[in-house]
Amino acid sequence: QAQLVESGGGSVQAGGSLRLSCSPSRSTYRSYCMGWFRQHAGKQREGVAAVDTDGLTSYADSVKGRFTISLDNANNTLYLQMNSLLPEDTAMYYCAADCVTPTVMEQYFGDWGQGTEVTVPS
Repeated sequence: QAQLVESGGGSVQAGGSLRLSCSPSRSTYRSYCMGWFRQHAGKQREGVAAVDTDGLTSYADSVKGRFTISLDNANNTLYLQMNSLLPEDTAMYYCAADCVTPTVMEQYFGDWGQGTEVTVPS
């Protein structure tokens, strides 16, 4: 099973920005599509955004217009640019891969990272 490593989390004031990154620990790992999910404390994990190598994307309604997902095919690195952050964006963010189509439904993903925490104080 591929190990996905997230980075870029932290604490930022409301209205600020963060960029999350995700890379596989094995340089030979490739996935047609990858995505970001998040889990608020005490709640189920939810989809945030997904992208495939053709650039097709999918976003949750709650982040549309604020978050941008991108995949650097050359470096096999997934990014999530998060702008205009809100306190409700506070969550553990997970990178996921091994999907066949970009979707924010987690049952279609086979590989997962350990998560990186994002905090937006109210």
